[in-house]
Amino acid sequence: MSKLVIVAIGGNSLVRDNGRDSVQDQYEAVQETAVNIADMVQEGYNVVVTHGNGPQVGFGMRRSEIANEIAGMPDIPLVNCVADTQGGIGYQIQQALTNEFTKRGINKKVATVITQVEVDINDPNFQNPTKPVGSFFTLEQAEEMKKEHPEWIFVEDSGRGFRRVVPSPKPIDIVEKEAIKSLVNAGYVVIAVGGGGIPVIKTRDNSYLGVDAVIDKDFATSLLAEQVNAETLIITTGVPRVYINFGKPNQLALEKITVEEAKQYVLENHFPPGSMLPKIEASLSFLENGGKRVVITNPESLKDAINEKQGTHIVEQLNEACCM
Repeated sequence: MSKLVIVAIGGNSLVRDNGRDSVQDQYEAVQETAVNIADMVQEGYNVVVTHGNGPQVGFGMRRSEIANEIAGMPDIPLVNCVADTQGGIGYQIQQALTNEFTKRGINKKVATVITQVEVDINDPNFQNPTKPVGSFFTLEQAEEMKKEHPEWIFVEDSGRGFRRVVPSPKPIDIVEKEAIKSLVNAGYVVIAVGGGGIPVIKTRDNSYLGVDAVIDKDFATSLLAEQVNAETLIITTGVPRVYINFGKPNQLALEKITVEEAKQYVLENHFPPGSMLPKIEASLSFLENGGKRVVITNPESLKDAINEKQGTHIVEQLNEACCM
C-alpha cells in the first residue's frame, strides 16, 4: 500500500447552491469529481475516497421533521440520518467511478464500506455543539425556525449564511479499518468513513451503540489515513490553494509549507474555525502520526495537485519531495 492516497471530498462540493440541491444535481457533481479521481487511479495510485455530508444530513433531518409534523411519521434519529447519507452518497460515488473506469477501460472495482467510527461519550462537544449541517439560511429564516424549534442552535458559517449546529465529537477509532485495508489490498477503490463515519460509543460490555452526532469528515479521514498506513492525504475544498490573509490586499496562496509553518499560521488565526482550520488541524494530526504529506486543493485540481502544479502541500521538512 506504498502508493495509497486518501481523498476527502467535501459534502458542500456536492451541493453547489440552494437552487441546485436535488439528488440528480448531486449526482452530476459526483460524476465530475469521479473524473478527477479516475485521473489519479489511471496514474497508478491506490485510492480510498471519503466524503462529507453536512448539507445532506441536514436535508434528511428536515425531511424527518416535516414528515413527523404533517403525517405523524416517526422521527429518524440523527445517527440514522448519518448512516442513510453514507449509503446514498457512497452509492452515487461508487456508480460514477465504476462507469468512469468502464469508459476508460480501467480494470478497477469499487466498494462502499458502511463505516462506524468510535467516539467518547464524554467528549465536550456533546455539551457544546459546533458542527454545521443542512442548508444556509438568512438570519430572519433562522430566527423563524427557532420559534418552532427552540432547542436548535444556529451559527453564522463563513459569511455564507446561518446553519444549524449539532455535536461533533473527535473520532478515536475506525471500527471497519481492517475490512477497508483488505479491500484496498485486493485492488478495490474504497469509499469509506462517509460523513465522518457513523458515530458510535463502546459500552461496558464492549458492544457498540450509535449516538446522535456528526463527526468532522477531515478528522475522521485523517484518522483513517493513519490507521491504514496511507502515505498521502488529500483534502479537497472550495479553493485551489490555502491562503493566509485571505480576502485582504496582502493575501498569499501557500504552495509548500512545513508542519511548523502551518502551526504558526494557526497561532496567527489565519484559518477560520468553521472552514479551513479543521482541515489544517486534521492535516497536522496525520503528519505527526506517520503520514508523509498532505495536499489541500479543490476537486477539479486533483490531477494538477498530484503533479505539483496546484494545491497547498504540507510536509515535515521543505527538503521532502512533494511528488507522490
